Amino acid sequence: MSNETVQGLAGRIRSEVSKAVIGQADTVDLMLTALFSAGHILLEGPPGTAKTLLTQCFAAAIDLDFGRIQFTPDLMPGDVLGTNLFNFQTNKFSLTKGPIFTDILLADEINRTPPKTQAALLEAMQERKVTIDGKAHTLNDRFMVIATQNPIEQQGTYPLPEAQLDRFLFKHVLDYPTRDEELAIVTGHGNRTGMRTAAAFGVSSVVTATELNEAVASVASVKVKEDIAGYIVDIVRATRETPALETGASPRAAAAIAAASRSRAALDGRDFVIPDDVKTLARPALRHRVILSPAAEIEGRSTDETLAALIDQTPAPR
Repeated sequence: MSNETVQGLAGRIRSEVSKAVIGQADTVDLMLTALFSAGHILLEGPPGTAKTLLTQCFAAAIDLDFGRIQFTPDLMPGDVLGTNLFNFQTNKFSLTKGPIFTDILLADEINRTPPKTQAALLEAMQERKVTIDGKAHTLNDRFMVIATQNPIEQQGTYPLPEAQLDRFLFKHVLDYPTRDEELAIVTGHGNRTGMRTAAAFGVSSVVTATELNEAVASVASVKVKEDIAGYIVDIVRATRETPALETGASPRAAAAIAAASRSRAALDGRDFVIPDDVKTLARPALRHRVILSPAAEIEGRSTDETLAALIDQTPAPR
């Protein structure tokens, strides 16, 4: 499949999602990039910014199975993975699969469940398999976690540990819509309360699993020249050298940016990565992998401001 075809495929998905979700174009682009990079994405934003609806519509536009887990403080690992139950008719144990056995998994309000249950996702996200009672069960190669969390209400939440955050390719922060977008939302969605489903908006599959697999395979042919690779490494190394960050990004972050930049280029119909791909993806790929220093916090600086300054100060290839 050519990169022009990949670009057209992505356009069909964007168009289908826009039937229900107004705005959030940057979010959809990052979700597409994560999908084509075989990565996962964490969406953070205030309530009512269409995080859940967006995920449902994104999954509905692709010919993949969709599952949802509403994370709560009493959720146990077995509720996520499944468990072996004894069947008295056959005198054997049989696996009752949990909701993680799907392709696109919406992990809703992931920070509302304890670390033990959060950790149940680690193996699935990293290796696309789960182990239950010592036996490994393989997940689909397209398995993708789209997790949401609410940054406003912190009571009764469990912040994700760094080890789990690192499994996400991107952390994207959603903002409120513009006035025009909000007016369109009120005009189009203001006829009822509660959340409507993707099907209610007429969102349906526009990409087959075969097309998606071919598109993902074609991303590997996108070239990352040596000067672009050096640019990625320089940005990541800069996060370790600035006093504004207590902890910088790891080599895994540099590899993640390179992989995501390939997907970004393919989605734009190119077979080569340009510096703008790296600049666009660096912040969402790094903001959850670095820790702001206490001195920078006292000065009122944010992680995003610090990363933006580092990216601007790092010379880009010409």
